[in-house]
Amino acid sequence: MVLDLDACIDRLMKRQLLAEIVVRDVCEKLKEVLLTESNIKHISTPVTVVGDVHGQFYDVLEIFRIGGKCPDTNYLFLGDYVDRGYYSVETISLLACLKLRYPDRITLLRGNHESRAVTQTYGFYTECMRKYGSAEPWRYFTDMFDYLTLSVVIDNVIFCVHGGLSPSIHTLDQIRVIDRFKEIPHDGPMADLVWSDPDKDVESFGISPRGAGYTFGVNVVEKFLYLNDCRHILRAHQLCMEGYQVLFDDLVTTVWSAPNYCYRCGNLAAILEISPAIDRFFNVFSAAPDTERESPARGDNDANNTLEYFL
Repeated sequence: MVLDLDACIDRLMKRQLLAEIVVRDVCEKLKEVLLTESNIKHISTPVTVVGDVHGQFYDVLEIFRIGGKCPDTNYLFLGDYVDRGYYSVETISLLACLKLRYPDRITLLRGNHESRAVTQTYGFYTECMRKYGSAEPWRYFTDMFDYLTLSVVIDNVIFCVHGGLSPSIHTLDQIRVIDRFKEIPHDGPMADLVWSDPDKDVESFGISPRGAGYTFGVNVVEKFLYLNDCRHILRAHQLCMEGYQVLFDDLVTTVWSAPNYCYRCGNLAAILEISPAIDRFFNVFSAAPDTERESPARGDNDANNTLEYFL
């Protein structure tokens, strides 16, 4: 079957589901593209960076309105495309099709929610079952997640990752040799990259309250940046009420792109636009207007019934 990606994208922009066989073909073809990407992908400015979106489909459309359409804008998404929000299927379907259509204009990192274990708890699996009557689309997507790259370096100076640093990783070369083509382990360097968080109250590594990854302090950040000749760490993974947070004297930035998270947190969101001069502009926005979003059908609010580890 010939895959008409433009037709798929047009359909998804209207929040219309792809047929199950099309989901299968998109994921299979996307795996071939992702297989060519290293564990550390090098990209150039200008680039617009997007944090967690968590299935908030109408807010993703708002991001493309604010930041520009793909491929006009070069995008880096930092992971966590699914779970919690009402429209994880539509969100990951759209991003997968855009990546397949414009592979050099959109980069998708793996977040801690791009895993089988987490998506069975926080909504994506249930949503696939409800919308398709089958677990097969969930399997296609989660198999594809195993191919997503782990990190990006922008213009050789900004290290980008979903979560954070690891006591097992001192240099970028140690990331390059990770076998990423598998389910995210419970511990180890791959898990740390997608689960860890910066903490201004520690200097080295600490125990993470999430139960996975570590907290890490300014001393760890300074050493990592020095050893790898980088200036800054850019990551997502943590709810920021103002849409972003800058820590450690401008060494670490967190970007959060899901406004009014879980449709009740009341937070702002942001995307980060980085210029060729490495100037950073935070484009802060609120949730998409109610007039531009449809209310989910009864039963579409599984996100409200899950454990709230993010709090």
